Amino acid sequence: MALGLPNTGMAVAIDVGEEDDVHPLNKQDVGIRLARSARAVAYMDDIVFSGPMFDSMAIQDGRAIISFTHTGQGLVALGGKQLGGFEMAGDDQEFVPAEAMLDGEKVVVWSDEVASPVAVRYAWRDFPAGANLYNEAEDGVNLPAVPFRTDDWKGKTADNR
Repeated sequence: MALGLPNTGMAVAIDVGEEDDVHPLNKQDVGIRLARSARAVAYMDDIVFSGPMFDSMAIQDGRAIISFTHTGQGLVALGGKQLGGFEMAGDDQEFVPAEAMLDGEKVVVWSDEVASPVAVRYAWRDFPAGANLYNEAEDGVNLPAVPFRTDDWKGKTADNR
């Protein structure tokens, strides 16, 4: 939500962190990403400064079609592997691991356990191991996708305030 404020940027660091420490040891990549964001936001440089960000979802034949902004030169599964980090839920609001594949600048998500999907989330964990969706930039810098969820369901800890 903070990105809705003027002159703000963000650097996603889900791929450079440590599972048991909120402070990543790899400060260089975090700094490079923050500098790219500053160049774009403050200096109006025309560069890829963010990883893919969720834009919209459509449901078609029991599959979710996810569209993104900030796709750069295209979406990639880092390491050439199958996409990981996706989960899907039906009306029961119970998320299960989901399969995902690239389809141009979109991602198709499905699960045999969810016949009628209504929500998808990506990298929605404290340490999202296996989340490997990135964009491809002209200068060779691939940036990780921003974690997202398509639902607005009340979180399990919402009443614990």
